[in-house]
Amino acid sequence: MTLPPVPLPGGGPEAEAEMVQALQEDIIFGRLEPGSRLVEDSLLARFGGSRHYVRQALDRLERLGLIVRERNKGATVRSLTPSQVEQIYAVREMVQRQAALLIPLPAPSRLIKDLTDINAALATCIAERDLRGVHATNDHFHLCLFGACGNEYLVATIQHYMRLSLPVRAKTLADPAALLASHAQHQAMIGLLRGGDGWALSQLCVDHLQPSKNDYLLRRRGIRAA
Repeated sequence: MTLPPVPLPGGGPEAEAEMVQALQEDIIFGRLEPGSRLVEDSLLARFGGSRHYVRQALDRLERLGLIVRERNKGATVRSLTPSQVEQIYAVREMVQRQAALLIPLPAPSRLIKDLTDINAALATCIAERDLRGVHATNDHFHLCLFGACGNEYLVATIQHYMRLSLPVRAKTLADPAALLASHAQHQAMIGLLRGGDGWALSQLCVDHLQPSKNDYLLRRRGIRAA
């Protein structure tokens, strides 16, 4: 796929941040497939700026876990094997279940309102096909929800594994039907926060992870079998 040029602001940290944002979205929304090479000269042609800022942007993407860099091979979009996906999601399921179980129920009205407002904003982004907004708002919902567990280290672990799973979630984040189903599950989570069944909430948080994981595994195994 030929990606459009992206004019960057002036230079400096703003240019680097915009380059990281553009490439992150290309990966998140599947415009750059797992295994795609990121060649410095091609990035310079697309974004302009200097080689220094290209390398800084690649450093940032590597720290985010979105790309890998190897000597004599350069940078490529991270491609997760089925085994790696299973392991990442096993951790995601454990930490998200535990975080959900730690949320005091019934939840405070402030949390209910914040999550309701965030999910309404997500619905608007879905309707407008605002993929940048979908990604940011979806992650905001989950970090707000799990932030109520009161354990900042657990939340940091959840956020880390959310980033690791971005290549897995890419197709779901760009699929309107999948997004509507995800939005409906968010509403169900909010409903459970009003009650006292923490086990039902924790199970829904685990079930919420399965569609994107299962879809990715089916696609990857299909590619390997072809």
